[in-house]
Amino acid sequence: MFDIITFGSATWDISLMLSGKKVKDNADLIIDKGIYFNLGSKISVKDMYFGFGGGGINTATTFKKQGFGVAYCGAVGDDIPGKEIIEHMRKIGIDSSLVKKVKKPTNNSVILHIPEEDRTILVYRGASEMLKRSNIQWGRLKSSWFYLAPLSGKLSVLTEDIVSFAKKKNIKVLANLGNSQILMNKIKLKNILSKVDILLLNKEEASLLTGVDYKKEKEIIIKTNQIHNKGLNVITKGREGVVVSDGTKAYEAKMKNFKIVDVTGAGDSFGSGFVSGLIKSGHDIEYAIRFGLTNSKHCLMSKGSANGLLEEKNNYLVNKENVKVKIRGLAK
Repeated sequence: MFDIITFGSATWDISLMLSGKKVKDNADLIIDKGIYFNLGSKISVKDMYFGFGGGGINTATTFKKQGFGVAYCGAVGDDIPGKEIIEHMRKIGIDSSLVKKVKKPTNNSVILHIPEEDRTILVYRGASEMLKRSNIQWGRLKSSWFYLAPLSGKLSVLTEDIVSFAKKKNIKVLANLGNSQILMNKIKLKNILSKVDILLLNKEEASLLTGVDYKKEKEIIIKTNQIHNKGLNVITKGREGVVVSDGTKAYEAKMKNFKIVDVTGAGDSFGSGFVSGLIKSGHDIEYAIRFGLTNSKHCLMSKGSANGLLEEKNNYLVNKENVKVKIRGLAK
């Protein structure tokens, strides 16, 4: 019996630190900026580092550091990165017995970091998409919580099976839905959301789900509550913090400015921190928000997507950060 089982990708990450000179304005792009290289040239890299990532591994790492019994259910390749990921899980105490080895190569990401700008990720979705319903050990999925990091591409088809199993077994579910899940058949999506206790989205995903303009935040929150009307709705807003709604009230908070080293894993660290805080406090939403933001801050201040995460002995930092949570009512 586990406290939490995480689902999502397991990735071997290669992070490259590039010069800000590689960024140029381009009105044809969505955010009006792009990274540019000369075709056929050699590009100097200021720094680089390797790490383990993917939503399933990132979130499991937070839960383990918080003292929970945690397992990861997913797939890796029968290759060197796959073996390294399983060894990494063994070393830090994440149960890997639910991991399926497949012939397709392990997921890999090349993360291009631009100082004071953002990062762009080149993603190879390999082994994680090979997880099938038939090779999940359903009889061993005994847990109090399921945490679903985004199940991208072909993996998204398992979302309904997983949440339906959880509902049948009275397992609580946080679902961090990605675009592949949001854009699936509306009837299937409605069925999934009816069985989810906490829905976690970033603001862009919430806009996509609701069909409401990105700039109309209050309308997005109200519409999200209408679509997922049981449990909590959590919308992250990057540097602008987070808003959590229980259907009648909105809880809003953000961190004071701090130096960001690496934004990779920000969403995973907040979501897993939020659930950790919720469990540890007996469902205190304000404390869970503060916990999630503090966990995310310390991840953002470190290199890699799962470094700097709070350890149980350092949970006093949640109160030390003194994050203010504002509460307001929501119009129907």
